[in-house]
Amino acid sequence: MDLFENQRKQAFAQVAPLPVRLRPAGLDEFVGQESFVGPGKLFRRMLEADRLTSAIFYGPPGTGKTTLAHIVAATTRSAFEEVNAAAVGVKEIREIIDRAKQRLATAGQRTTLFIDELHRFNRAQQDVLLPDVENGIVILIGATTENPFFTINSPLLSRSQIFQFEPLDEDAIRTLIRRALADPTNGFGNKTIEITDDAIDHWATVSDGDARRALAALEVAVLSQENESKATNAPIRIDRRVAEESIQRKALDYDRTGDTHYDTVSAFIKSMRGSDPDAAVYWLARMLEAGEDPRFIARRIVICAAEDVGTADPTALILANAAAEGTAFIGLPEAQLLLAEAAIYIACAPKSNASAVAIWAACEDVRQGRTVPVPKHLRDTHYGGAKRLGHGTGYAYAHDFKDGFVQQEYLGVDTIYYQPTARGREAAIAEWLAKLRAAARSTEPPPLRPKQEPT
Repeated sequence: MDLFENQRKQAFAQVAPLPVRLRPAGLDEFVGQESFVGPGKLFRRMLEADRLTSAIFYGPPGTGKTTLAHIVAATTRSAFEEVNAAAVGVKEIREIIDRAKQRLATAGQRTTLFIDELHRFNRAQQDVLLPDVENGIVILIGATTENPFFTINSPLLSRSQIFQFEPLDEDAIRTLIRRALADPTNGFGNKTIEITDDAIDHWATVSDGDARRALAALEVAVLSQENESKATNAPIRIDRRVAEESIQRKALDYDRTGDTHYDTVSAFIKSMRGSDPDAAVYWLARMLEAGEDPRFIARRIVICAAEDVGTADPTALILANAAAEGTAFIGLPEAQLLLAEAAIYIACAPKSNASAVAIWAACEDVRQGRTVPVPKHLRDTHYGGAKRLGHGTGYAYAHDFKDGFVQQEYLGVDTIYYQPTARGREAAIAEWLAKLRAAARSTEPPPLRPKQEPT
């Protein structure tokens, strides 16, 4: 490295944001992702043995993907090249691969290529990497905030280890903040700072596991209070009020076409199905605050009422439909009241998917089984020639009989699709059906359809 390059890097380090300055130099200083970076875990073993294979770092912002890539750069004996997928194209990638081939041929040195925001490469650009990743010319490390199974080519995925980064917990965020306060070179250890635990706790909570966001808030707080500190010759004081002012209202990680959208609505539906009104209303609030279309939420509530509550409490479907209609009529913010009422009601209602299982089973028989002809006595008789064909002959009008019920063939196949539970209103339905079926029971009882679970 020449003198000019060294001076340039030193100048950059002085103006770099705190999260960049504070990046650890080795794995022992890395915070978080213990499932694969902790002692004895897979990634640590691979890096310590310098046996790293191509990898995809997948997770939300501020969880250490780029930091870990820089640790690889400082640790591995291979050459390290770094690019951002938003700033390069096929031409630049081919040039990097050509350099990698030359290194391997002349010095026997492999090349590790780190591509940040790999999901920004289209399929054709990703295909350029495939032959040289497969042949071991380059070791690819791709970082992405998007689900790689949706955004990365399958052949590239099959040749890479996938490491899923999770948001940092609050203790990890506190550790990083205190490390920044104590570090005299890259942090604020050379300043006299008085900070309350309440301020640190606030950042640990509202940063949502994003280390970059928490450290940026600390830097804003210190710099904003520094002038006042100098003027009064007093320590820099950071309390809860300063902490709140130094961090922006959090922008929820929620892409209506991406992973978080599907994960959140899945959690919402499963919370209603699981009879947890508190979880249901939280996930509802999460979607509303992120800007989800309330009509989409209303549709999911209606479906849940029909599928998961069903005839155990038919009122749930009525209430869900009313909420959907009201949401379309009045819109937000008031529609959140209707959606919350419907979601809470469904969460608290007795559950049964018996009606859903019945239609799934019947549809499966219609698709896969032999088509059942309509019995002649049930066929339409409104036209003159129906009687000559024998249609309707022998049909018994149920209301002419006691209890409004008469035993006759309605399907032609002895199969039971609807099997009500003993929960909620279905208990009464089950009792009534048992009475009717007992009255109509033949010598050979009809087979029960096996229970099915929703997909």
